[in-house]
Amino acid sequence: MQTPIEELKLSIQPTRAALLSHPVYSQIKDFEGIKDFAKYHVFAVWDFMSLLKSLQIGLTCVSLPWVPVGSANTRFLINEIVCGEESDVDEQGNRVSHFELYLSAMRQMGADTSKIDELLALLKTGRAINDCINAVDMPTEVKQFLQYTFEIAMNAPLHVKAAVFTFGREDLIPDMFTQILNKIYAEHPDKVSIFKYYIERHIEVDGGHHSELAIQMVSELCGNDKTKWEEATKAAVDSLKIRALLWNAVSSSKIV
Repeated sequence: MQTPIEELKLSIQPTRAALLSHPVYSQIKDFEGIKDFAKYHVFAVWDFMSLLKSLQIGLTCVSLPWVPVGSANTRFLINEIVCGEESDVDEQGNRVSHFELYLSAMRQMGADTSKIDELLALLKTGRAINDCINAVDMPTEVKQFLQYTFEIAMNAPLHVKAAVFTFGREDLIPDMFTQILNKIYAEHPDKVSIFKYYIERHIEVDGGHHSELAIQMVSELCGNDKTKWEEATKAAVDSLKIRALLWNAVSSSKIV
């Protein structure tokens, strides 16, 4: 008999497989292709942190005075993921968030960071997130992707947030992409070394250890509640479909 988490994985497999075979991967053939990819993929690296922090806010105490919240097990799971994502190490062993590492990779390769820079600058003015997203001149698909993420992060129940975080954001880099990246690195080692390190670190940490922790978190939050498992499954499928919108924007980025 299958466990609920196994049933969820089986339910999302067709959508996940379609995403992993998205044309965007075959279109990345050279150094310029990697730069085009990073221009919009950076938004998924950035908003991932808000989804993560929304889980930390919901599963732990982040206000004063401190009181215990939820189970110690889920607190441990989310805090360990936050620590790894927010305070990992770069190639030299310096502490850095995965988002900051990604920006460093983009700057090394000369990728366009103007869109993400503009969005961050707007947010610092105190404007609402959706206003800031709409104010930046970028593809509709990117805006829809971001708006979906923040709708989940701000309004969804914890088990739904956890499902989107776990199955819509982790472990979505196929072998084909890493093979292409290795080829480009061999041709431009001085321009993509940080990006290569980021991808390898993402696969090692996010797709490995953190993925297992996140799966445990979903199981903890859904428990034996059939309705929660159904909602988590639907959210996981929806998040994969929304991710495809972002890949559509990447695919057409050369004409944006």
